[in-house]
Amino acid sequence: IADNGLRMSAGEGELLDFFADRLKVQQKEAGVRHDLIDAVFALGGEDDLVRLLARVHALQAFVGTEDGTNLLAGYKRAANILKKEGVEGEGEAKPLSYTPEVAEKALIDALEAAGPRAVAAVAAEDFGGAMAALATLRAPIDAFFESVTVNDENPEKRTARLALLARFRKAVHQVADFSRIEG
Repeated sequence: IADNGLRMSAGEGELLDFFADRLKVQQKEAGVRHDLIDAVFALGGEDDLVRLLARVHALQAFVGTEDGTNLLAGYKRAANILKKEGVEGEGEAKPLSYTPEVAEKALIDALEAAGPRAVAAVAAEDFGGAMAALATLRAPIDAFFESVTVNDENPEKRTARLALLARFRKAVHQVADFSRIEG
């Protein structure tokens, strides 16, 4: 299927699980990391193996870059904070009752630009473009963690900042479930 670029549904349930396991073995021999295949499969709804492999290859190229490595580290830090605070689901953009810090505003703006670009790129099967959209989040998430206190004493700021991290997690999950990526 993959070698010939055959576009078809791989099925669902046990059949899809079988294909996923076989794909991991076959791609391991080709030098593709199994955790990246898991990261794409974990999103659900991806049963076209050719499309899935294109997405996995773009993801592997991206996580091999400095931007990819650092974005993954930022993702893991955000995910750990959200887990510790018991925040599940997707953060929603709400008007703030305070003036955000510079790095906080930069992350808000970056998410508003990158999220839709990543979604559009995935829909167009431009997985390199989706990774490029995610790459624009690298500097803003780094700056956010360097200068913004997430667990602020002010409950409104704390809630808004946790929601912002949940929005960041959601944006990244438009491309792959980064929680499944090792490293």
